[in-house]
Amino acid sequence: MQSLIGTGVALVTPFNEDFSIDTEALKRIVNFSIDNGIEYLVVLGTTAENATLSQDEKELVIKTVIEINNGRLPLVLGVGGNNTMKVVEELKTRDLSQFVAILSVSPYYNKPTQEGIYQHFKAVAEASPIPVILYNVPGRTASNILPSTVLRLANDFENVVAIKEAAGDIVQAMQILKNKPKDFLVISGDDMIALPMVLAGGSGVISVIGQGFPKEFSEMIRLGLNRKVEEAFKTQYLLSDGIDMIFEQGNPAGIKQVFLSLGIAENTVRLPLIKVDESLANRIGQFVEKINKQA
Repeated sequence: MQSLIGTGVALVTPFNEDFSIDTEALKRIVNFSIDNGIEYLVVLGTTAENATLSQDEKELVIKTVIEINNGRLPLVLGVGGNNTMKVVEELKTRDLSQFVAILSVSPYYNKPTQEGIYQHFKAVAEASPIPVILYNVPGRTASNILPSTVLRLANDFENVVAIKEAAGDIVQAMQILKNKPKDFLVISGDDMIALPMVLAGGSGVISVIGQGFPKEFSEMIRLGLNRKVEEAFKTQYLLSDGIDMIFEQGNPAGIKQVFLSLGIAENTVRLPLIKVDESLANRIGQFVEKINKQA
């Protein structure tokens, strides 16, 4: 899965002020990412506010991204949930021909055991006609996929090709990296530790901030993959305050404020999320201006 090495971005779903989907802004965001060095695009992940989209809106997002991408970059689709049968049914009925892989989040809210997580992903792997990227984000799911479970899945199913590891735990990531099958990819799901994970043997990142600063962030990851450590960390430290800021009052409220500052999209989010407050909006605006001056 060479197409998943480097920087992927978890695309936002931009909204108009009336909360309808702003397809023109979505097209601008996709082009902005492609034109500035991103390696692949992730559609309908957590950052897309997937939980607040109707089925018709999800189809509109998918259709819009496929059309504007026009085959330029590989696409990954978020297909996950805490109802295993529903996830399996979607995998069996959806046309996945435009996607290189699915990104499937560990079941949330239910808090399954490790065996329950294994059996869930076993069903996903057996149903999916394309490769599967596991998604571990215990801060949202309240259930951590332990390295032993990741490795069991990676060894048991050829189409389980990667994990987006977003536990924020570099030691856990290193345990997977140490013992993984040769071709299994460990992808950071945490922007702040993406570079250290790459340097430890990771394959890249599925990023939030990468879509706001695609040129800088994707180049940082490429430098890391090429072991140009000092140059990579210069960019890490340049962007680190921005990474903190975009998550300070929730994702994707922060990155949408970045897009407003860039003049690419509005900063509208759907409840229960709300826009960042005026203080943070001003700080994000100043940060965007600082990065643009250095570009």
